[in-house]
Amino acid sequence: MGLPSVVVGRPTDDGEVTQDNALAAGAFSTWLVGMQRALRGEAGSDVPCDGCTACCTSSQFVHIAPDETETLAHIPAELQFPAPRLPRGNVLLGYDEDGRCPMLVDGACSIYEHRPKTCRTYDCRVFPASGVEVDDADQPAIARRVRRWHFDHPTEADRVEHEAVRAAARFVRERGDVLPDGTVPANATQHAVLAVLLHHRFLGHDDTGRPAVVEPEPEAVRVALSPRDRSRRRAG
Repeated sequence: MGLPSVVVGRPTDDGEVTQDNALAAGAFSTWLVGMQRALRGEAGSDVPCDGCTACCTSSQFVHIAPDETETLAHIPAELQFPAPRLPRGNVLLGYDEDGRCPMLVDGACSIYEHRPKTCRTYDCRVFPASGVEVDDADQPAIARRVRRWHFDHPTEADRVEHEAVRAAARFVRERGDVLPDGTVPANATQHAVLAVLLHHRFLGHDDTGRPAVVEPEPEAVRVALSPRDRSRRRAG
């Protein structure tokens, strides 16, 4: 079964989405390769934001690791606080009373060249890619942006890979009980990213040898989330 048609475009005043001013997310397979590289730390996400600052104004905490010394040097110490449940040295950058990142000045990132890895890898297209929904009540600006993205599927591989990512997201949502400790997503972003990381386990072939989405055994998913397997795929 193929992916359903998605009407995308500009939200009207009542929240309905129209075909006008649709946002092209690009060919799915091309996006997926870039997203995987970003998650491996090989490159930043190349998002066609075109002036959108939804992710910077939606009350999001930004994690900064201890080795991000250049980033930490450009953020005032009083804006950094220890990240809960993470080793010492990991910090979070919060937001102001309006939900805006304090590094956002005059509608632009004031430390863009030194921004955290979290910001470099963030790509809101991961939500329509995985089918994971953003809460309209908590993050309305991101939710509106996400509804406007539309992926192209110029090849069979694009379509099957997109279905595999969505199948992985459904598995995470419905079978969280089989996920290893410490890997269960705590929010929508983690859920969507985990689907990208796991999607390869949902790729296979049908009886005719054509690429198809398959249902892996739970153990295969657990192995895919093991530190050894993830290190091997990062190296590859």
